[in-house]
Amino acid sequence: MLFQGFNWESWNKAGGWYNFLQNSVSDIANADVTHVWLPPPSQSADNWGYMPGRLYDIDASKYGSQAELKSLINAFHQKGVKCVAEIVINHRSAESRDNRGIYSIFEGGTSDDRLDWGPSFICKNDTYSDGTGNPDTGVDYEPSPDIDHLNPRVQKELSDWMNWLKTEIGFDGWVFSLAKGYAPNITKIYTDQTSPDFAVGEKWEDFLLGQNEDSHRGDLKDWVQAAGGVVKAFDFTTKGVLNASVHGEFWRLKDSNGKPPGMIGLFPQNAVTFIDNHNTGSTQNEWSFPSDKVMQGYAYILTHPGVPSIFYDHFFDFGLKDEITKLVVIRNRNGINATSSVNIMASDSDLYMASIDDKIIMKIGPALNSCSFLPITNLEIIITMDLGNRVPSNYQLATSGNDYAVWEKK
Repeated sequence: MLFQGFNWESWNKAGGWYNFLQNSVSDIANADVTHVWLPPPSQSADNWGYMPGRLYDIDASKYGSQAELKSLINAFHQKGVKCVAEIVINHRSAESRDNRGIYSIFEGGTSDDRLDWGPSFICKNDTYSDGTGNPDTGVDYEPSPDIDHLNPRVQKELSDWMNWLKTEIGFDGWVFSLAKGYAPNITKIYTDQTSPDFAVGEKWEDFLLGQNEDSHRGDLKDWVQAAGGVVKAFDFTTKGVLNASVHGEFWRLKDSNGKPPGMIGLFPQNAVTFIDNHNTGSTQNEWSFPSDKVMQGYAYILTHPGVPSIFYDHFFDFGLKDEITKLVVIRNRNGINATSSVNIMASDSDLYMASIDDKIIMKIGPALNSCSFLPITNLEIIITMDLGNRVPSNYQLATSGNDYAVWEKK
């Protein structure tokens, strides 16, 4: 269970984000979260950490100091929760200009020459700076120089830095930011050389609803396999289909083979599902989930295969901590996991209903809301004619809310 422990405004928190998040460690751990995703930790030319420069310089981060970060990670570890760093290695912000006046001289943030690079470490087809390294193996990132990941010194020194984040700072795994910025076999090199407990790549491609779901999720699967099959991928396909489905189009949640239409219907063991993150939601709001239907989204991903990710904003700012935690507890109590089987019982305009592992039944959508529930404290349900006998009598209501419900066997 992944928890994104920051949003787009976290860098600006008075007193520092790391210190602030200390107050939420217990609530996050009590939701049976296994891994917390923290923001890019290094000095950066921007406020958010996505244009990093001096990679070893943690004290210059807008989120807090190195000591504060280590204290936060230790607090999570004390609760049995592991910490995952977002790693931005596709590009770097240079420290100074070269003799041509171009920003291409990098400083690693140490007294020696680790990560102190020059133009030969920049891809030669880079649009920001005319480097002299190998051609880029992925998409170009225009705001900063793209790093030549075919350079053996780059591979070694970035791997050394990532291992330092593990041994010195305490991180356990990685979120690979802008993973399409370099070839997937490059991702494999870094996972092989750092042995993360958990790793997931952000491979965000254009999503065309009703046109490219199969190819979209197929590309995610291909990327995972080309990266060695160890790293996972954020399931942007499920995100896109689910976004649309909650607007009275729940039929979209079943593909032509009767399976879930996202990556979880194709390669669930390597899929990380999510409702929103700091890019799609928060104040960026680039592709946000309908705010009045967020719990329907969580009722879906927290009962389905894949590795679910919970967003800080929904858990705390939306006031959904208790509802989300109940769903996580039900998931874990019934052993629902990344490879659980899904039997879709209904996928209509106003109802999606599925049985997972023959242990729980869930529904989202306004249909069946007229059925009469006994208090959840009794974990009982009256099966009325409105249910059309869809829920067997040996199941009882485990939790319910606005347009969602979950039952488990008695």
